[in-house]
Amino acid sequence: MQTKFQPELLADPAMASSESVIRKCVHCGFCTATCPTYVLLGDELDSPRGRIYLMKDMLENARKPTSEVVKHVDRCLSCLSCMTTCPSGVNYMHLVDHARSYIEEHHDRSPADRMLRALVAFVLPHPARFRAALVAAKLGRPLAPWIAKIAALKPMAAMLELAPRKLPTAVPPRSVMPVAPKGRVVLLQGCAEPVLSPQTRAATVRLLERCGYGVSFAAGEQCCGALVHHMGKEQAALEAARRNVDAWTREIEKGLDAIVITASGCGTTIKDYGFMLRNDAAYAAKAERVSAMARDISELLADIAMPAVVEQRSAGITVAYHSACSMQHGQKITSQPQRLLRDAGFAVKTPAESHLCCGSAGTYNIFQPEIADQLGNRKVAQIEKLGADVIATGNIGCAVQIGSRSGTPVIHTIELLDWATGGPVPPALSDHPVFKRS
Repeated sequence: MQTKFQPELLADPAMASSESVIRKCVHCGFCTATCPTYVLLGDELDSPRGRIYLMKDMLENARKPTSEVVKHVDRCLSCLSCMTTCPSGVNYMHLVDHARSYIEEHHDRSPADRMLRALVAFVLPHPARFRAALVAAKLGRPLAPWIAKIAALKPMAAMLELAPRKLPTAVPPRSVMPVAPKGRVVLLQGCAEPVLSPQTRAATVRLLERCGYGVSFAAGEQCCGALVHHMGKEQAALEAARRNVDAWTREIEKGLDAIVITASGCGTTIKDYGFMLRNDAAYAAKAERVSAMARDISELLADIAMPAVVEQRSAGITVAYHSACSMQHGQKITSQPQRLLRDAGFAVKTPAESHLCCGSAGTYNIFQPEIADQLGNRKVAQIEKLGADVIATGNIGCAVQIGSRSGTPVIHTIELLDWATGGPVPPALSDHPVFKRS
């Protein structure tokens, strides 16, 4: 795509990066076939190609973002399916992230929109605040249908509807086997996952311990920054990245084999720290090193010797595997989780349209509840055709989005692998007749 950025604009590294991305687009339109919003809405401006035109015009001319541009950029899930499809290697992720930060800086959102976005950014990345908010949501949930009738407050109603009816008991992190025969890893503590699914971390620690790895948690580490990054709050995202780079660099200096991540949405962002901090002389090299050491739990397990499967535990159990967008499109991890499940004795099935997003997408199901609801229902309809005993995924957002619509239990892949190799029955499956037999 031809561009006409003025030299003074290209002096900004973010603009120069976006210009380079835009120039790679050849208008082929392959991305339209795999874009969830285009599939649903049929609007060219809600396709990656259409959004690239809008973002090009806005950035190239340093325009104040119009409400039309903001509407279509906000509707993007950042599922990155377009990047899997694109034959030209267009890094749409970096372009849309820059466009969002530009919009955040230059567009006059309504006071209600700004307030809600500030609230989400204040609460979700902090586990204690998030847990308190979910407890408070029980009081507000009966009001959700009335709140949803006020257009400006639909995201608030969506948050109330998404809040779980019952929160699991908090499980504090504990390090095990600091000196281990195979090596030592640091496990990302996360923000939403330990509140909504603390059993995921517990299962990961148990399984890594049985694999011969010592597991530690880095002092000073906090949210990876993905949530605020995708909301366009770039400075907050960079601060989160720097904080975590510092925390993990201290661990690397002690001797470390990997930074292990159990939420694929976090993994995609952490693996991009090198790019995010590329212009920070004090952090660029350290961030590259951290990104290079970041591994999804399924990546690590696929490369090491797994514990023996407890005889007959997983025999006859069918798992519907949902590949999160951040896993398959963001990190290009496709075969490892399914292979691990099959090797553990499970029968694994994948749904039709597995490339399409479930509609979670970080905070998307809060700020775009109507589209997220359509995508969630479409995803669950395809999964339930498989007739599986359990649904496995590698991202907490997907688990919440799918679990709120399906009667089939949804758990993290690691919980099934832990159980199959000697761990306890996952809490979500404690009453499931197939799992009771163990």
